[in-house]
Amino acid sequence: IRFQGQDITSLSQSQLRPLRRHMQIIFQDPYSSLNPRMTVQAAITEALRVHGLVDSASAAEQRVAALLDRVGLRPEQMRRYPHEFSGGQRQRVGIARALAVSPSFIVADEPISALDVSIQAQIVNLLRDLQDELGLSYLFIAHDLHVVEYISHRVAVMYLGRIVELANAEQIYLEPRHPYTKALLSAAPNLDPSERKKRLILEGDVPSPLDPPSGCSFHPRCPIAELGRCDREIPQMRSLADGHQVACHLAE
Repeated sequence: IRFQGQDITSLSQSQLRPLRRHMQIIFQDPYSSLNPRMTVQAAITEALRVHGLVDSASAAEQRVAALLDRVGLRPEQMRRYPHEFSGGQRQRVGIARALAVSPSFIVADEPISALDVSIQAQIVNLLRDLQDELGLSYLFIAHDLHVVEYISHRVAVMYLGRIVELANAEQIYLEPRHPYTKALLSAAPNLDPSERKKRLILEGDVPSPLDPPSGCSFHPRCPIAELGRCDREIPQMRSLADGHQVACHLAE
């Protein structure tokens, strides 16, 4: 795993600590990711103190107030506990906590999947606005293909824990190359009832990632697989002429 060009997999805890300022996470579940015994102010201030970013209680309070205002909450709400907030408000607190140490990179782990549909768009728009204002990079993990298209610049499609296709968002959605990507996109609901699209139905069950099939792990369900090759040779990620990267023997 590389971060800003540095391999971080072998670093010690003390070596990782200064790097953690620059990478934060927004968790999937806004209910379990906040300590119920800590006020919002305490939860956000904790990160500031760990990294030595505030030198007084008043400075910390001002920073927390500014963060809450930035994510659409009122500064006076900092003295409340998590159970006093709705799910969408809790996720805004989680976003404020991630922003507290001024990171450059944020992992957004399914940040809207636990929220009501009516709230999801608000949170996604907030994340986009913050990205524009602060110059953030997101690793946005999601299964909602419409949200991925809306927020992402580059998209990586995974199957059984392995990336099978990587390209910019426009390329992925206009001209998918991997058979699994094509099946995924065909399954996404079309919001325009006047436009019908052909659904690509995959056969069989998803194999266990603990015991994947030989060769290409997608070959038992792939409609274009060639026996003798796809079931024996693991396809390597390679670049196509249009800049697409794909792990498929038959991508062309």
